[in-house]
Amino acid sequence: MLKKIKAEGLAHLSYMVGSDGKAAVIDPRRDCGIYLDIADEEGLRITHILETHRNEDYVTGSRELGSMTGATVLHGDMDFGYGQLVREGDEIDLGQAVLRALATPGHTPESMSYVLYDRSAGPEPVGVFTGDTLFVGEVGRTDLFGEGKIEELAPMLFDSIHGKLLPLGESTIIYPAHGAGSPCGGSISDREESTIGLELAQNKALRIGRREDFVRMKLEEVLEKPYYFARMEDVNLVGQPILGRLPRPPALAPGELSRFTEAGAVLLDVRAPSSFAGGHVPGSINIPREVLPNYAGWVLEYDRPVLLITDGPEVLDAIVRMLVRIGYDDIAGYLGGGVEAWAKAGLPLRSFPSIAPAELNAMLEKGEDVHVLDVRTEKEWNSGRIEGSQHVFVGYLKGRTDEVPRGRKVAVMCSSGLRGSLAAGMLHDHGFDVLNVLGGTGGWAKAGLPLVK
Repeated sequence: MLKKIKAEGLAHLSYMVGSDGKAAVIDPRRDCGIYLDIADEEGLRITHILETHRNEDYVTGSRELGSMTGATVLHGDMDFGYGQLVREGDEIDLGQAVLRALATPGHTPESMSYVLYDRSAGPEPVGVFTGDTLFVGEVGRTDLFGEGKIEELAPMLFDSIHGKLLPLGESTIIYPAHGAGSPCGGSISDREESTIGLELAQNKALRIGRREDFVRMKLEEVLEKPYYFARMEDVNLVGQPILGRLPRPPALAPGELSRFTEAGAVLLDVRAPSSFAGGHVPGSINIPREVLPNYAGWVLEYDRPVLLITDGPEVLDAIVRMLVRIGYDDIAGYLGGGVEAWAKAGLPLRSFPSIAPAELNAMLEKGEDVHVLDVRTEKEWNSGRIEGSQHVFVGYLKGRTDEVPRGRKVAVMCSSGLRGSLAAGMLHDHGFDVLNVLGGTGGWAKAGLPLVK
């Protein structure tokens, strides 16, 4: 039995392998009940939990799952505050299935991969769990320890890929820890399945055959590093707090919500950009649920309780799961009855306009005084932008609002309008006259409007 478990939003992939009554989980997520459900369905007992590396984009569920199952947690050679050290060549015996540890440093110094063998099929490897060393269409980052460490880590990554993973054979299936959309890689493919042979044929990074050229490529790579990565790394190194169960935020009346915010709680509105623009609670931050796991850590402080504003209580479970996966455990409540209840209580709402790309183009062609602010990543910005637009990545905007011109309408652009709503809301709170461009540069391009590089 081999199953892949995907954590929506984070593009995090974990796996469960089992046979002959035993199972191992590789890189579990923090809300880990799903692994127990699978174990029950398959008649397995989880005996081992394997970490490929000290993850930086989410809180791992190793201690949580270990507390529930008594399973042994294994990790690479780093001073973790929990678990046991695994070394290259060590084997996890699951009966018919065997997992063999393979040291693959580079993304992090302690990175481990785990090679899967099927005793009933022969001595050749069936697959390999590569963590953040090798993705579909991409390889791992080497910049997370600072620029000065790239020269040390990039050669290690090259050697791990070419000296350890590729020799496993072209038929070997790769099982990476992330898919498309993860900040742990630059251009991870939308396809989540691959083999060593397919990567040799299609992965551009693997076509670089000289170590010095690979290092140069890594030195020139520009990727955003979220602020919260450092916190996730520290939490995962020391050991994740055990939740026991997911938080169950209570419904709060408008007056109760106000008392929480006066005491320092932050208001998180996860509704769609058009809903937020049409009317929102003053001071609330809009991070639409589609981008919540990747952008909450850029703007939400960890030492403040979180209050939720949603379209209804039916989405609470999904939102809570997203937040605890990135370390937000203090979820104090949600606005019962939503924004409508707030308005019915006679409390004020704020709003700003949303426009389509064609409307923005018409305004620009008429010569209206509109300043276009592009809040996408630098890589997206370099791939094509509206001529004359300003670039400030949304993750940095909170500390750089003074760079945005006042006294003009500011049309905020991202690729779709989701991150644009986050940026427009922050600017609106700072007194800017904003417009959020729904559809973003994607809609702009589909309308046949020009982008420059």
